[in-house]
Amino acid sequence: MKTIDEHIRTGQFKNIYLLYGQENYLKQQYKNKLKQALLAPDDTMNTASFEGSKINPLAVIDLAETMPFLAEHRLILIDDSGFFKSGCDPLASYLPNVPDTTILIFTENEVDKRSKMYKAASKAGHAAEFGEQKEPLLTRWILSRLKKENKKITQSVLTLFLTKTGTDMCNIDKELEKLLCYTLEKEVIEAADVEAICTEQVSNQIFEMVNAIGKREQKRALSLYYDLLALKEAPMRILYLINRQFRILLDLTSMQKAGLDAKTMASKSGIPPFAVKRSLEQASRFSQKELVQALEDGAALETDSKSGRMIDQMAVEMLIVRYAGKPL
Repeated sequence: MKTIDEHIRTGQFKNIYLLYGQENYLKQQYKNKLKQALLAPDDTMNTASFEGSKINPLAVIDLAETMPFLAEHRLILIDDSGFFKSGCDPLASYLPNVPDTTILIFTENEVDKRSKMYKAASKAGHAAEFGEQKEPLLTRWILSRLKKENKKITQSVLTLFLTKTGTDMCNIDKELEKLLCYTLEKEVIEAADVEAICTEQVSNQIFEMVNAIGKREQKRALSLYYDLLALKEAPMRILYLINRQFRILLDLTSMQKAGLDAKTMASKSGIPPFAVKRSLEQASRFSQKELVQALEDGAALETDSKSGRMIDQMAVEMLIVRYAGKPL
């Protein structure tokens, strides 16, 4: 990101930019930054967009060879092509020869760094990965947004907000806008405001479901499950997320016994640091034997569902009923 900012500041651009990774908010932000730096806002003559897996690479090359009209650059935006995973030999061979007057910006979710396309784009231009952002950066970003709106928030309320939104910046941006509108007349954002307006992500609802299972609150766990079904979540995805949560709890339990700190546990388990404490609290409601057995049962039920021996909705119900009952 710093490299692209420097290119924009100095006006020394590469002919190829590859913006990739799961953080869509930042990818779009930097794509727009480059676009605004390269072309006038009303210049539609020198901008072209391609999207999807059916892009004709020869059409891209033909356009790239066309001189810009009364401008310094011709800008070609290519989104979600899949070329950096499936391959595209014509473009891979062409990228080292892109004219100085043409800028190609690729945005992709996934790339294969061994592919010809990735190697060609990296060598001839600049490749930037936009992955999940860490808690300190997200905190600074949210606080700067709130400061501009003359709003204040305590650390505990900010943590509550992040537990509901997750770390996806697109979702945080959306939920933050809702929260700002809801607290228009208030200076300090409170926990009640977050609870009232912010939508819980599926992963957080899964956490609450596992929490209810750990507390042996069978009725509440099933209620949360039926709420997810009403939201059109597939039973197999719910089962996958429940199994994933049990795996996180088992891993955290082992790491805690090994004396690892919260930051290391977060990194190794793939969850944000702010989620470690509450996950450890949740893990304390299960014995290690239960966690191991729950993972084995979850895998077996998934196999039964996929093979047709059991209806998928019933498989998840069985897992919830079994572990939300009395301790093993």
